Amino acid sequence: MKGQEWYQADDVAEEYDDKRFSQGGQLIDRREKAAVLEAIMPVEDRNILEIACGTGRFSVMLAEQGADVVGLDISAAMLQQGRKKAQNVELEGTLEFLRGDAGRLPFPDDHFDTVVAMRFFHLADDPKAFLAEMRRVSREQIVFDTFNRFSSRSIYNWALPMGSRLYSKSEVAVLLAKTNLTLVDVEDDFIVPYGFYRSIPNVLASPIRTIDETIGKLPVTDHLASVSYWNTRVR
Repeated sequence: MKGQEWYQADDVAEEYDDKRFSQGGQLIDRREKAAVLEAIMPVEDRNILEIACGTGRFSVMLAEQGADVVGLDISAAMLQQGRKKAQNVELEGTLEFLRGDAGRLPFPDDHFDTVVAMRFFHLADDPKAFLAEMRRVSREQIVFDTFNRFSSRSIYNWALPMGSRLYSKSEVAVLLAKTNLTLVDVEDDFIVPYGFYRSIPNVLASPIRTIDETIGKLPVTDHLASVSYWNTRVR
């Protein structure tokens, strides 16, 4: 996976949430969490694995709402931030953080109801293999996101510290077919890319986001969205 050394540094983990989800990044955080919840609901009592859980944004949220969650990540520093986050909230479900490799998941077949992977596919060297491994341990559902090739994301993609793989809708459709997954729903969003929101205060980002959402509702702009949220079912 791209950027492993950078990602696992202690100082990166300590600053990760502040750099990405403060200022206008708060809008991104809320939208991503809403996408995950909408795909999985009802969350209560579901057995969920989050791959590449990072600082536990989604793992903690799901456990708060009654799911039994395992958050897996390759970075010990990121997992430590997730554990700290979990200490400050009341969990209705259970939550365990494990260090592990997404390419070799340490779980038996069909072990989880749902497998979630957010902010992950753009770093995958072999997306088919990663998706197949997620399919192996899920008995019902896989939820993930991709950054889109034909979007504003491509303008600054080269500048990202870890690099980023962009996907077309047809490429994802092929991946789903090859791994025996059925598409339930896909939501496209953020004509204005993430990086722009993270760089401006929330007071400026909010009206821009309103315009972004309004334009994004037009069918003609679907192909301009920079991110897609995929909800799939195991065949």
